[in-house]
Amino acid sequence: MSGVDGSWEIVVRTPIGDQRATVAITSAGNGFSAVVSGAMGSLDVDGGVIEGDTLRWQMKTKVPMPMTLDCTATVEGDAMTGSVSAGGFGNFPMSGSRVS
Repeated sequence: MSGVDGSWEIVVRTPIGDQRATVAITSAGNGFSAVVSGAMGSLDVDGGVIEGDTLRWQMKTKVPMPMTLDCTATVEGDAMTGSVSAGGFGNFPMSGSRVS
């Protein structure tokens, strides 16, 4: 799904406040690679999978503590909605829009 390619501005609503980031996505067949850059640094996406209009991926973060984040998002045109699962810390809503 080449319709996901580009730069996206996302917001994840967490108990410690809104976490804003830029996600640069490049699709390849049924997968994608991406780099997520925000106030807490940059992370590479692991295991990016495209299933129809749904994206699934993981990120391994070290800030504010080491954990694996499981992410799911649905893309509709230039809008993205989904969630980020932080294990025992819960699920947090995510939204975003394509900026280029």
